Amino acid sequence: MSTSAQRRARTVGLAAAAALALTVPLGATAAAAAPAAAAAAAAAPAAAPAAAAAPAGAPVTNLDHLDFLLDEATPPAGVDGHTTYRLDEEPALVMPWTYADARPGGTFERVGGGPLDPVTGYWGQGAYNADDITRAAVVYIRHWQQTGDDQSRDTAYELLRSVAYFQTTEGPDAGNVVLWMQPDGTLNPSAEPVELPDPSDSGESYWLARTLWALGEGYAAFKDEDPEFASFLDDRFDLSLDALERQVLTRYGEWTVSDGKRVPAWLITDGADASAEAALGLAARVEAGPDGASATALRQLAKGIAAMSEGSVREWPYNAVLPWAQSRAIWHAWGSQMPAALAAASAALDDRLLARPAVADAASFTTTLLTAGGPDNGWNPSPFDRVQIAYGADSRVQSLLGVAEVTGSQGFADLAALQAAWFFGANHAGAQMYDPATGVTYDGLQPDGTVNRNSGAESTIHGLLTALALDANPGVKEHALGLTEVVDRDGLEWVEAEDALSTDGDIATPESWTGESSWSGEALTLTRGEHAVFDIGRDATARWVEPVIWTDEGAKSASTWRAGRGVVSQLRLTGPEQGISPATGVLLPHALRTAVPSDRRQLRVDVTRGEVELDGLIVRPVVSRLVLGGADGRTELVHSAAVTPQRVGVGAGELAVYDARGRETRAKIVKGTITLPAGGFAIIER
Repeated sequence: MSTSAQRRARTVGLAAAAALALTVPLGATAAAAAPAAAAAAAAAPAAAPAAAAAPAGAPVTNLDHLDFLLDEATPPAGVDGHTTYRLDEEPALVMPWTYADARPGGTFERVGGGPLDPVTGYWGQGAYNADDITRAAVVYIRHWQQTGDDQSRDTAYELLRSVAYFQTTEGPDAGNVVLWMQPDGTLNPSAEPVELPDPSDSGESYWLARTLWALGEGYAAFKDEDPEFASFLDDRFDLSLDALERQVLTRYGEWTVSDGKRVPAWLITDGADASAEAALGLAARVEAGPDGASATALRQLAKGIAAMSEGSVREWPYNAVLPWAQSRAIWHAWGSQMPAALAAASAALDDRLLARPAVADAASFTTTLLTAGGPDNGWNPSPFDRVQIAYGADSRVQSLLGVAEVTGSQGFADLAALQAAWFFGANHAGAQMYDPATGVTYDGLQPDGTVNRNSGAESTIHGLLTALALDANPGVKEHALGLTEVVDRDGLEWVEAEDALSTDGDIATPESWTGESSWSGEALTLTRGEHAVFDIGRDATARWVEPVIWTDEGAKSASTWRAGRGVVSQLRLTGPEQGISPATGVLLPHALRTAVPSDRRQLRVDVTRGEVELDGLIVRPVVSRLVLGGADGRTELVHSAAVTPQRVGVGAGELAVYDARGRETRAKIVKGTITLPAGGFAIIER
């Protein structure tokens, strides 16, 4: 094993060489926190090159671009509360720059977050951040563990040292984590724009959760390789675990109310998403060896995450595990590793019950998401934030593979391949979002099909986490690489209220963000005696319709919904108790009682009591369909949102049918049709 000094020299040497020489197709800036200037990098997408850069059997993981993002900084001496392993002997820290903006000639410029002060060289936020350092460490840990690569081991060592430096080691905030660092190694605990908590190490946070993730996987990897370093990592893991326990888990077993729903009070920042990433680290620590405190914390967080499962096969959010306890109205793809965390906790704790909400999410919600168009940034609750990023796509891949592993279901592995194909062109733009030849992952896919061609740390990291998962699952990889285009899709659609064919109501533009949800645009307000008629189109199957309605706390309304002469539903609503929700009302979908027949285009609503403030209509086929194709064939997914078995027409091919729990059922094609179990799905390959 190389010495620590050799580790640093090799890591930084590779990064420096990449900075001078890397030339790649233009790529994109990281996720939701990207600078506003990143929008200027959007460009028309190129057709996906059918993953030609990854020959059959070859690894798709390429660390070149992430290596390029790495740089080193030497913190000032004697910073109270911040130190790391062998800091006196090895004063430099290795970290990835936050963003990499596309430049002419197919190159990238590494940049920080926020505006740059040309005098000080400081960024409003910083050059490096704990969120990306922790997740980059996970990439190199996993690559080293899968391949035995010495360079990845050395880089993992360096990044974990940096992770530990961002921790606060003393005082009332011990175990918490500073988020940002400037290029010269100076920590920036109060960034501009302001992050919460502020200062960033003054409370529970996403970066505390991700620190636990990195340190947990780091300890497990180095436990036998370098026991002294592993002991240091374990001590630092315990330091952050102590912070988690005193700031979050002291509330274990307490429940509160959010818009009428009972929700757990012991999630990190009230987030099942943040808690899930901490749970991944806790599960790794438990798997590495007996640790009672970690096992207890893992079980407690997992129970809180599981409690965020909501809906049903036919009602919003379709058995999804929601990310935020303060809102019943939001689901987002980024950070949606809740099912992955529940699967990991189930395996680590040998508790099959913990996996049940993850299975329901995979079978019901994720199939809905796939047939609706893929890993959208936000259904809030209206599915209008249709930007898609690598963090969201990877979170879904990791969750499906985690559920596949704990259930043994090939169906979930096949769904993971369909989702992973997003990186190779099977998306609404037909754009290759990850390039195995360069390791570049583009930063975002816009609803109009343009691609943000920067390639910052977050996007790069999550493209590589999916690539690593594919290399670890060759069958899933082969399937994903063979699917490079969307051939056909029939799934959930959105009808804006302001697009009514006729109405005597009022149309206005509310402030978009309510504090817990978002209006999609304009709102249609109907009072008693007023009506509206909507065109919802026709479909191959009947449709479930869910009007998205704003209801003030305690307010009552009643409305009648008709398709033709038939009454679809009488909808009576009372605004629920606000509780911890930030808004005094709630914007939620409400399922109409019966499905609208496939041949009925028009849906009419008449208000008979109170006031109905309508954002729009979610229209969801009882049976949805997605067909992906490539040079080697096609894969068809059909899934049912019905409560009874459905006869479904499918194309010829190799058929596998699964029930609502992902269990394969005996099935055959009879004159081009199959029987799809209630809430189940089928995959046909040809």
